[in-house]
Amino acid sequence: MPRSKFFWVSLLYFSSGFPLGLFYDIFPVYFRQQGIELKSIGLISLLGLAWTLKFIWAPLVDHFRHHRIWMAAMDLMMGFAMLFFAVKSGFGPWVWIGIGVITLFSATNDIATDAYSIELLEKGEIGLANGLRIGFYRVGMLGAGFILILSDYVSWKGAFILSALIFLAGAVCVLFAPKEKPRLSRSILSISLEIKSILSRPRLFGAILLFFLGALWLVDRAIHLSRSFPSFWPIAFAIMLSVFMLSLLLLKKDERTDTTEGPMFGALLSLLQRPGILPVLVFILLFKLPDSAMGFMIKPFWVDSGFSNTEIGLVSVNIGLGLSIAGGLAGGWVTDKIGIFKALWVLGLFQGFSNLGYVIAAWVIPHGTGTLVLSHRVLIYFASAIESFNSGLGTAAFLAFLMAIVDKRRSATEYALLSSVFALSRSFAGWAGGFGAQYLGYAPYFLLTLFMMFPAYLFLPWVKRMLDRMEN
Repeated sequence: MPRSKFFWVSLLYFSSGFPLGLFYDIFPVYFRQQGIELKSIGLISLLGLAWTLKFIWAPLVDHFRHHRIWMAAMDLMMGFAMLFFAVKSGFGPWVWIGIGVITLFSATNDIATDAYSIELLEKGEIGLANGLRIGFYRVGMLGAGFILILSDYVSWKGAFILSALIFLAGAVCVLFAPKEKPRLSRSILSISLEIKSILSRPRLFGAILLFFLGALWLVDRAIHLSRSFPSFWPIAFAIMLSVFMLSLLLLKKDERTDTTEGPMFGALLSLLQRPGILPVLVFILLFKLPDSAMGFMIKPFWVDSGFSNTEIGLVSVNIGLGLSIAGGLAGGWVTDKIGIFKALWVLGLFQGFSNLGYVIAAWVIPHGTGTLVLSHRVLIYFASAIESFNSGLGTAAFLAFLMAIVDKRRSATEYALLSSVFALSRSFAGWAGGFGAQYLGYAPYFLLTLFMMFPAYLFLPWVKRMLDRMEN
């Protein structure tokens, strides 16, 4: 049975990694080849906010359970979305809808996959399963790299159809996975009691409304609802203000309970009450910023330098991901040897300075000529290899840090929340990167990303205190 479990964990996380590969490796190349300007390509990264905000509807998935049905349905819908891309062309409003649908379904699939895997595995199986999870998630991203290579031979339409078939195959396979275990009893509030308790705290309820307003603003930045509906924001403000005023009228002091035990916001509220958590959250936002700020512009840089889809898919995606896996293994070994705190600042330096390779390549390689000499190829291959491996080094230390500071009693939820904070910076950095690369040029912008690593180091004292506190 354990072998069967490991097989299903591997397959399910391949399905989770594949749509992320499409988002970060396929779409930037495709749209750049359609002549889309860099700032518009960067703006697409905001649609990745679904991975950031997934903890909002995670309780819904958990409440209805049937995780295999959720996973199959999400794979099926992503397959239909890719077929939609196959029959469309160009760049229009349908792009925002199509990619937004894929990221929303992918994030929901991630929620169901994590919940299913956590419930499937026993305590003694988690270590090996976690290694398989990370590896096959990367293999799923490698699968997107092969789709990119094949696009040179079967056209973009054929590549999107192949992607759809992979999703549809995943939807069928997941239905044969072992059935979910019976629901375990939980000593937490029901959703209705949690909502009543939150409504009895005007400040807390107001903060939650502001949070949703911020999330709505992020969504609007991605899909531009307010452009199509000029009254969108006045209506949104009026609804939220009305809800807040209604909560004050219905305020009942006797319905207050411990909201940190609630199923929807309990983990978030419990995390925010931890001493020193705010500086640590800022550190999480900033640590991977050099990677995130440059990541969404790397594929357009390869396109503008004259590389084919085959070369981009083979070198930048597949070999690059292989090297990032190797870097992750090496980083994990180093982290175990020198400790998480020391690994963060040492491997963080390797991660940041690795951007220098692309800075040099962007200054040396001419754009728009359509010809590449051997030295230019060697230079960009070297830049890709160094950036991929060192990114893996930094990621290993970073993920070890996130795992070390979560409360073991609710590790899955807190880990999702902390990783969502990181995903938020990734989405915003990708959006800003499109403007930076377009108006500054590739080389100056890549150089700017190198200096983005230093602000995170200002928050290391709080990081150390948090690590020390969790060890005691």
